[in-house]
Amino acid sequence: MDDFSHHAPANQFSLTPEQESIRDMARAFAADRIAPHALEWDATKHFPTDVIRDVGPLGLGGIYIREDVGGSGFKRLDAALVFEALSTGCAAIAAYISIHNMVAGMLDKFGSPELRSTWLPRLCSMELLAAYCLTEPQSGSDAAALSTRAVLDGDHYVVTGTKQFISGAGGVDVYAVMTRTGDAGPRGITALLLEKGMPGLSFGANERKMGWHAQPTRQVIMDQVRVPVANRIGAEGQGFKIAMAGLDGGRLNIGACSLGGAQSAIDKAVAYMTERRAFGKRLTDFQALQFRLADMATELEAARTLLWRAAAALDAADPGATQLCAMAKRFATDTGSRVANDALQLLGGYGYLAEYGIEKIVRDLRVHQILEGTNEIMRVIISRKMLQQ
Repeated sequence: MDDFSHHAPANQFSLTPEQESIRDMARAFAADRIAPHALEWDATKHFPTDVIRDVGPLGLGGIYIREDVGGSGFKRLDAALVFEALSTGCAAIAAYISIHNMVAGMLDKFGSPELRSTWLPRLCSMELLAAYCLTEPQSGSDAAALSTRAVLDGDHYVVTGTKQFISGAGGVDVYAVMTRTGDAGPRGITALLLEKGMPGLSFGANERKMGWHAQPTRQVIMDQVRVPVANRIGAEGQGFKIAMAGLDGGRLNIGACSLGGAQSAIDKAVAYMTERRAFGKRLTDFQALQFRLADMATELEAARTLLWRAAAALDAADPGATQLCAMAKRFATDTGSRVANDALQLLGGYGYLAEYGIEKIVRDLRVHQILEGTNEIMRVIISRKMLQQ
């Protein structure tokens, strides 16, 4: 793994005033607009698109999109700060906003000038919400085996196939769909942008899930959907490269969402333990519980530091960035899930009750170890780079 220290700022362990301002803005939005409603949205399985659209005017609909189409032009480290902050309100909502930004990022980096100018201003403002469609019922971790087919017919592609586990499906406006236009394998895949309402595009039932109740997860079903060639992202056969390019940043974002959720769980545990008394003392007076809190905070800070290092590497286009992003995703999501579960334990029976909010965090963070590439696949990426296979 190449050292990237020569790319890093003089003091890479502190945030600039601008970064602190970005983080504080996102944290304030989470506290004011998301956190007060998170338990209700979870209980009623409500997807609050009105609140989600309101991050657009804050510049969070196109976080790392170029400014000529309405983006904020932030760095990946800035994005990590945003998603950690938003996740203190609700990790499921923050994770959807991450997915939206991942689609916008693909369009910004690989789309034609016409595609960028047509779609990105409305995506950055969050007038339009986006979904990322890669996984299929029979191809999860082996994404290059996807079978959704796009056949060229004049100035349109005719698309048929089914996508599985699609966040926001049915509730959002545009869908970045990886299709097969060529032979088997990664080089036969092409990325297309589909719009809700296109004839032949429909959605499966909302999946019943352990967590992430505040956003829908459905199949995206395409039955001979006619998609203009102008909606192709990049060249034919570039789709797998485009999909994978989005995942490095997506993995950092989902790791950041785990940090924010776990930090919220710690904060809730400390607040409870400060008030709760046992054997004549506050829970925070027991050294064993103090030590548990210290370990939780230390592990979370270690994960945060690794995530920031990986984000800085991705910003610097460092050759080792993909491996670092895999490391950071694996470590941050494993750590976040464990810390949230430990926080639940500190509340005893109350931690298991919905009204205290920690059991929701435990449920929401569990899926972060699966999506954007399972943590087992992260280990494959890390070890493959080590062994240069």
